[in-house]
Amino acid sequence: MVKILVVDDSVMDQKIAAGLLQRDTGWEVEFAADGRIAWQRVQDQNKQLPDVIVTDLQMPEMNGLDLVREVQREFPLVPVILMTAQGSETIAVEALQQGASSYVPKSKLASMLTATVQQVLSLAGERRSKRALLRYMNCMDCEFVLSNDTAMLTSLVSYLQGILRDMDVLSENDRLRTGVALEEALLNAAYHGNLEVSSELREIDHMQFYDLARQRAHSAPYMDRRIFIKVKIDAGGLQYVVRDEGPGFDPRTLPDPTDPANIERPCGRGLLLMRTFMDEVTYNDRGNEVTMLKRCARTTMA
Repeated sequence: MVKILVVDDSVMDQKIAAGLLQRDTGWEVEFAADGRIAWQRVQDQNKQLPDVIVTDLQMPEMNGLDLVREVQREFPLVPVILMTAQGSETIAVEALQQGASSYVPKSKLASMLTATVQQVLSLAGERRSKRALLRYMNCMDCEFVLSNDTAMLTSLVSYLQGILRDMDVLSENDRLRTGVALEEALLNAAYHGNLEVSSELREIDHMQFYDLARQRAHSAPYMDRRIFIKVKIDAGGLQYVVRDEGPGFDPRTLPDPTDPANIERPCGRGLLLMRTFMDEVTYNDRGNEVTMLKRCARTTMA
């Protein structure tokens, strides 16, 4: 049976939401008077997790935004739907940005609440099924060819982070750190490789660095260059290979990023993070391809 947790400090609004959700559905509805009580209920290991949380935003003790944050952090597969009232628009936008799945204006509950919950339940079910299936995937081996669009590069990092999480590869902290390392490698390939914008320029003039990068992103030959990414993920860990089409460089010419005198310099920052967060970081002779390896604890990756 579908379990829905309705969170609202108004008993009247609780009853209205429950009546709408239980009508013709057979769903089971529980209640919490504020976000703190709801969070305690979600954490109760003696009870089944709710399939959906429907929450008001403005409440004492813990508001809806804080509840969204906590649920997303600990139980990302439990969707949260907001019930918004006049005056809560700003906090609603922030809650959506923090991970809430959808929202329904309180003035439209009768016409929208049940349909919205049904939609979110369907999508959440597909997400859970995908995650369960990916736990049985032994290996992922694929390649991507991307432009120098930083938004697309960031999207790739986010996508691969989801794959690692669903395959249950690496600890949460290692997944985060390898994501940072990959993003640094991709940005280096775009800015320093394909667009040939020097990190020394960023030390001198931060704005000029990005202005030049934007100009070259729309100018030949820079705009035609691509970034090639090879990804291998298995139970032993992961391997990322990132190659750009720039002229390359000699990695030995970089200042030592582990030297405390260089820690605050932009030049070499990405390399420091990559070397710190990954087990192995190696460049090809030309300097336009980096291979990064991260092993799971007590395993060896071929």
